[in-house]
Amino acid sequence: MAKTIANILLVEDDTNLGTLLTEYLNAKGYQTHLAVNGQEGYTKFLSSKYDICLLDIMMPLKDGITLAKEIRAINSTVPIIFLTAKSMKEDTIEGFMAGADDYLTKPFSMEELLVRINAILRRTANSVNKTEIPAEFKVGEYTFHTQNFMLERKGKSQKLTSKEANLLQLLCMHKNDILDRSFALKTIWLDDSYFNSRSMDVYIAKLRKYLKDDNTIEIINIHGKGFKLLAA
Repeated sequence: MAKTIANILLVEDDTNLGTLLTEYLNAKGYQTHLAVNGQEGYTKFLSSKYDICLLDIMMPLKDGITLAKEIRAINSTVPIIFLTAKSMKEDTIEGFMAGADDYLTKPFSMEELLVRINAILRRTANSVNKTEIPAEFKVGEYTFHTQNFMLERKGKSQKLTSKEANLLQLLCMHKNDILDRSFALKTIWLDDSYFNSRSMDVYIAKLRKYLKDDNTIEIINIHGKGFKLLAA
């Protein structure tokens, strides 16, 4: 069976870097589509199906954070990697809050970018195989549908991103027991680095917000160990 070629949307206003990355990724077997500003990137995203998006942050017409939020409003699961010169911790957190799956600070090596793309796409492909994962979990008054990343309660639905769904899935599988922080990081983020750990804290905060309407549910921190989902 022929290998499926993954489509990449690359949005980068530095035309030299954009062209270089496009040629490199195409040579590695991907089909890369370059947009030179955020507005063009949004137009391209609407017109085609992409397996992963690489977004610069500081761009004319539309910045990468805004573009990521617009992409997330349309597609909650497509992986997003930010490529940016902004390296402050606050910038990183803002990027993850906007829906990023990863964050690479310029200057970076193309080899590292390739490794991260491959890791995310491998994880995305593996998540398709859900034969050993229940189709749904009951969490208090909520029903979490694992196959379409939907959280429902009393007729209202919340669509989760892939990372939110993966994290909630692990919490549900360890419900009323401790989910080890390092295990969760290595399972979802593939390593337990400081920035990935901070990213996971952001996603835990998001899940608490989604589950707040049932006061019998609580996600608590277990100091030095991880998290525990307390629910019926």
